[in-house]
Amino acid sequence: MRFANKSALVTGAASGIGRATALRLAAEGARVAAADVDTDGLRETLALAAGDMRTIRYDAADLASVRALVADAAADGLDILCNIAGLLDWGPTLDFDEARFERLIAVNLTSVYALCRAALPHLVASRGTIVNMASTAGVQGTPYAIGYAASKHGVVGLTKSLAVEFAGRGVRINAVCPGQVDTPMTRRPPPEGDIDWALMMRNAPKLADGVCAPEDVAEMVAFLASDQARKITGALFTVDGGQLAG
Repeated sequence: MRFANKSALVTGAASGIGRATALRLAAEGARVAAADVDTDGLRETLALAAGDMRTIRYDAADLASVRALVADAAADGLDILCNIAGLLDWGPTLDFDEARFERLIAVNLTSVYALCRAALPHLVASRGTIVNMASTAGVQGTPYAIGYAASKHGVVGLTKSLAVEFAGRGVRINAVCPGQVDTPMTRRPPPEGDIDWALMMRNAPKLADGVCAPEDVAEMVAFLASDQARKITGALFTVDGGQLAG
């Protein structure tokens, strides 16, 4: 029960890594506010929970909604923020217009900044922690995913910069960089267009059956949110089946 008497906010909790993380923290004693735009998915998550959980609907693309989420989740204090909500959109760059690029930045990066900024006063008070969801696309060039990679590179920079600024105030801030994960988001059909699949797969997982389950990533999130990681801040942890090993 690593999170007994701890209050946690987990975004993206309607499915995938966010759901697995919310369930994991609740099972280990946290009071979890599970947040997403998908209310049906949130109900499914709540039905699976073995612990203290409530759900909050919010829209990551709406900054007023983001700020209201933090105010609600932190009404009785906040110890842990897990920024997991995100959007995946990709395709040939010449077919990928600026509106799609800007939406990725808004959902995957600007909303993460807004969540961190709103939560930090509460986390300073509790000497709490933030775990952001970056990606292997945040630490390498990723063809056909320019907007997604740019947003996740931004999450990496945000994580490291906030970690330095708030270390002296007792807040730890880290990021997880998953590779290929079996989630509803990644199961969608690939985009149309001229795609060099050999180039796309140059950094496929090296482990046999190397595609991760959401629970594999949630395990790392829970570790970083726990006191076991009390000396870790400003760090990136890949969970990628050896995808970036070479």
